[in-house]
Amino acid sequence: MKLPVHLNALRAFEASARHQSFSAAAEELHVTPAAVGQLVRALEDWLGTPLFHRSSSGRARLTATDAAERALTDIRAGFDRLSLGLERLKEGSASGVLTVTVSPSFAAKWLLPRLERFHAAWPDTDVRLDTSLKPVDFVAQRIDVGVRYGAGHWPGLVAQPLMAEEVYPVCAPTLARQRARPRKPADLLEHTLVHDLSMDGPSGFPTWDGWLRHAGVAGRAPRRGLKINNSAAVLQAAIDGQGIALARSVMAHDDLAAGRLVRLFPGIAFASPLAYYVVYRAECASLPRLAAFRDWLIEEARGSSHPPSATTTP
Repeated sequence: MKLPVHLNALRAFEASARHQSFSAAAEELHVTPAAVGQLVRALEDWLGTPLFHRSSSGRARLTATDAAERALTDIRAGFDRLSLGLERLKEGSASGVLTVTVSPSFAAKWLLPRLERFHAAWPDTDVRLDTSLKPVDFVAQRIDVGVRYGAGHWPGLVAQPLMAEEVYPVCAPTLARQRARPRKPADLLEHTLVHDLSMDGPSGFPTWDGWLRHAGVAGRAPRRGLKINNSAAVLQAAIDGQGIALARSVMAHDDLAAGRLVRLFPGIAFASPLAYYVVYRAECASLPRLAAFRDWLIEEARGSSHPPSATTTP
């Protein structure tokens, strides 16, 4: 059997099945819904079989037939291989657009302040940042590489260790200089504690309860608390003097080095079981611009591995 002359029909079918809608597929493909419908009908005519169950009203969401659903895995894998083949044709340089997925907080507190150094080293590579805490489909959303925080297991992706992390209390320098500053861990309970809820729920995510237990403070609740679901905003609240934050060392590194934050109780070490990883599809590992960005990230991480000296011993 020969393949259809126009692969656009297969692309229209795959997008329509994924979105269960001609309209949503048209938006992704930058054509009209009528054009998507015509492409799908042309493919059905060529195959001699319907690909979707259609209601008489036309208002129901599209549902692929059983045969079409079975074929979608191979079709999607085929498009993935075609995209990779096109990338291979450009292997002579690291030029082009590199799409990188990171969390909003990691972008703001770590990546963006350093990204100009990558641009200086690879001026022909344009970086497109996709900032989201939600899982992304690297194939469907055309993601090249990402940085993720977790235990190191993401299905379908290579996870290469980037940075381990320590967790500790931080506050604004003005609070650290006050007579009422916390002098022992139990004193923290008399202050407003800023809680990071950006990954509330995953096993191992560091919390104030865990740090206080590790420091020998248990059975007592803090007087006040401020809960924020963004790690960068947690640190900003501490910088603004709104409370004492439980900082993640990667996020807080630059603020400590600049003197915007002060680390409390530096003698208490509390390592997070989670870490940062560079993630990408195994079949794309040798693409020049991906490899260049991955290697640059690892080199930058080595430069950030030594904690800054902006600490105080209460």
